Amino acid sequence: MSLPQPVPPPGRYDLGKSSNDLLGKDFPTSSVTLEVKTLTPSNVAFKVGGARDTKSSLIGGDLEAKFFNKPHGLTLTQTWTTSNILKTQVEVDNQIAKGVKLDLQTALTPNTGAKSALFTTTYKQPGLHTRAFLDIFKGPTFTADTVVGRDGFLVGAEASYNVTEGKITKYATAIGYSAPEYAVTLHGLSNLSTFAASYYHRVNPDVEAGAKAIYDTRASASGNVALEVGTKVYLDSAAFVKAKINNSGVLALGYTQSLRPGVRASFGLALDTQRLNDPASQGAHKVGASFTFDG
Repeated sequence: MSLPQPVPPPGRYDLGKSSNDLLGKDFPTSSVTLEVKTLTPSNVAFKVGGARDTKSSLIGGDLEAKFFNKPHGLTLTQTWTTSNILKTQVEVDNQIAKGVKLDLQTALTPNTGAKSALFTTTYKQPGLHTRAFLDIFKGPTFTADTVVGRDGFLVGAEASYNVTEGKITKYATAIGYSAPEYAVTLHGLSNLSTFAASYYHRVNPDVEAGAKAIYDTRASASGNVALEVGTKVYLDSAAFVKAKINNSGVLALGYTQSLRPGVRASFGLALDTQRLNDPASQGAHKVGASFTFDG
């Protein structure tokens, strides 16, 4: 007899996460970033982050302070960005009931008066992961998504309802299968006008491979399919390299090295292989780096 998964399945946006991380993370090709994290004895974590865009040379950053109260399941996060946006997040986990998490995220821009508030309720149990979102100032809009898992099979769906307009504004669905060595996922996005398929395979303890294809029914027939494949190879316990290429001929390479516990450096390079011999292709090639200090 089949049984629900012993642990909660991932959220809908995390379906296909292994492939997305393989193809999307550790390729710092468009900026140079620095992130510093520290944790005080009184359970207050600080994070300072900054990024310099290699094309525009613009620099942006943020300062974040996070307070943990584990006995009461409370986490309070305050963030101030160089764009003068003040963000607050309040999380309460496993206090109302087991598996229930409440999350309120707000943002305020004093210069313009722009504001946002998103209230989220998450419920997780073996074989079930469901969430409900209320965007208070946009609509308001109510969004709900659910993922059900059984024997490695995953089925998820999402729908958004605009309370003011009285209609469904967005819906999506996903199916997948997850095993310890591999995972496959198929998404129907943007009101089922865009479809995405992803595949992830841990070939052996040192090698990972993955691919992702996106089909957009609204795009022209000559460019409505995007394909990307990539791999990750561990050189040793402290370093790995990654490579990926898409059907547009853009090749990206990444190298990440742990210099010491809590200190990591990543370097990235993106080359437009179809314009390697083009004298005017300098802007098509990108290089970047990322440095993380976690104290």
